[in-house]
Amino acid sequence: MENSANATAENAPVDRAAATELWEAYRTARPKVATDVEPPSVERFGDHPELTDELLDLVLAGPKRATATLVAEFEAEDQPLPRVGSHWIACDSTGRPRVILRSTELRIAVLDDVDESFAYDEGEGDRTLASWRDDHVRYWRRSTARLGFEWTPDLEIVLERFDVVWPLAQAAD
Repeated sequence: MENSANATAENAPVDRAAATELWEAYRTARPKVATDVEPPSVERFGDHPELTDELLDLVLAGPKRATATLVAEFEAEDQPLPRVGSHWIACDSTGRPRVILRSTELRIAVLDDVDESFAYDEGEGDRTLASWRDDHVRYWRRSTARLGFEWTPDLEIVLERFDVVWPLAQAAD
């Protein structure tokens, strides 16, 4: 999943104006599915530029159709948990919005609940559960340290599967 040597570098701020433009283009083209009451969240994968772009590239290329986020990360950012059918906009490390994703499956779990199928759908590393656990524990140790507490295997994780829905060149349907 990552080389943590650059884990101290920071991503650029997200371009919210460009994200709004991308969302409006999607809403105009797909009004029957772009029915979110609130504007979608504007996010990025990973916590440093190299990881952000590596994971987004996996989304754009197709193997990454799932992600895992600590519930505590949503809470720290004062964001609601995603809902099935809700959308979010994924940005690259420069802050440029690249794709709109739609949540298709969500569940709350702990580390030991994650199975091979979910690890494979995340599309990272060699796609095994063992490498998924190693990479994610390393990432979550950094995340919880930033949030001011220690990572433990019993922390709740949002396991999310998604589809790429916009732009159409990237969408599965």
